[in-house]
Amino acid sequence: MPEWFLFLPQIKLRVEDIVERARVAEASGFDGIAFIDHLVAPGAEQLPLWEAMTVAAWVAARTERLRIGHLVLCDSFRPPAVLAKQAVTLQEASGGRFELGLGAGSVPHELAGFDITQDRAAARRDRLRRSLELLHQYWGAPNTVGAVQVPRPSTPIPIVIGGTSAPMLDLVRGYATWWNLPAPQLNRLAELLPEIGSARVSIQQMVGFVGHNRDAGEVRAQSSRRFGHMGEGLVAGDAAQLVAHFGDLVERGVERFYVWFTDFAAPRTLAEFGATVIREMPRV
Repeated sequence: MPEWFLFLPQIKLRVEDIVERARVAEASGFDGIAFIDHLVAPGAEQLPLWEAMTVAAWVAARTERLRIGHLVLCDSFRPPAVLAKQAVTLQEASGGRFELGLGAGSVPHELAGFDITQDRAAARRDRLRRSLELLHQYWGAPNTVGAVQVPRPSTPIPIVIGGTSAPMLDLVRGYATWWNLPAPQLNRLAELLPEIGSARVSIQQMVGFVGHNRDAGEVRAQSSRRFGHMGEGLVAGDAAQLVAHFGDLVERGVERFYVWFTDFAAPRTLAEFGATVIREMPRV
């Protein structure tokens, strides 16, 4: 069976709305939840956005089973030593449910505007590589030399790395537990699978869910207006069509789906999706 994560950018929603959606997702069969990590909402800078690690900790404290993570934390926001300590703390506090998604930063004007860094992409990727090396050192990985933090992780902390460029895929091969393929590039899945080494495959998928008593044409039109720019990263359909769609991706090697809903994860949508898609997926 594939794993199902709710991808829930913490934009505009109240904190209590985020917790409600997390609890509904947990009750509906989702395995985890993932947030974003920005200082302002990408493309919607005027909308409220909550801080990523704080939201993750808050949701972890108010759920029992959901794994907690991000697509992805921005490496430049936190010194590696601080991030290592945060990750171990959240992993322990959540009973081993934290996963560390980490990236080089995807919005250069955000990093420059808040005086984080003006480094170009290549320099940010070099920093990310060094951060990944240091995280393993601080966590006490075998054969590393240098400072080690205490306590060490009591259980392994999975690392999620996304991206499709050759340098990022090199990091995936070297450090990732999971490789995540972003929604707009799903058409490259077959091309990139041979490049990820032993990492497991996850994809980000935008879904326009045609639920019970919903007009299919209306859902598809609204989904296209909001997220049509994602190309094949957007799929709209009823439960049977989505079961077929996700089943095909499982046969192509995908082991986890980060589902991003075009209606911003309304609780009724999460509940029905769980009952009619997640629970109806064929076992493989």
